[in-house]
Amino acid sequence: MRAGATSRPIHPMSRVIHRHAMHDVRLHCEHTYPDECCGVLVSLADGSMRALRVRNIQDEMHEKDPHAYPRTARTAYTGHPADLRAALELAEEPGCALVAFYHSHPDHECYFSAEDTAQATPFGEPSYPDALQIVVSVREGRVRDAKAFAWSQAAGAYVEAPMEEA
Repeated sequence: MRAGATSRPIHPMSRVIHRHAMHDVRLHCEHTYPDECCGVLVSLADGSMRALRVRNIQDEMHEKDPHAYPRTARTAYTGHPADLRAALELAEEPGCALVAFYHSHPDHECYFSAEDTAQATPFGEPSYPDALQIVVSVREGRVRDAKAFAWSQAAGAYVEAPMEEA
């Protein structure tokens, strides 16, 4: 950083998502279409933000146990544990922070589904209440929309939240 310059750290509840990070999210969503994708946004100590892809192992889980995992990657995701762990470890490094989790909805709108809620709240409460949940609508291989959802203690649910790209 040059002398006299300051960086404004991104707080995890920030609704400002770096433009280049959202660009990477969109590319990931389009690349994996027609399957769902998932990942994590982390703010870094230098003030930048990074989109970290997490491999969707839903098809592998479905193949191993179709009763426990009746849906394929076309309509569901299960993040690879090692990828998710690496992203969360990066977010815990000094000066870094977890900003959001993201996933795509191929050929559907952006909404926070009951399945999304179940994944984000495995024990009835959010595992990461300060992190946004970003859902990206992809139709015919192109991103159509993206919306953010934040945990509302008052509502006891994820609610749509404003998101700005800068």
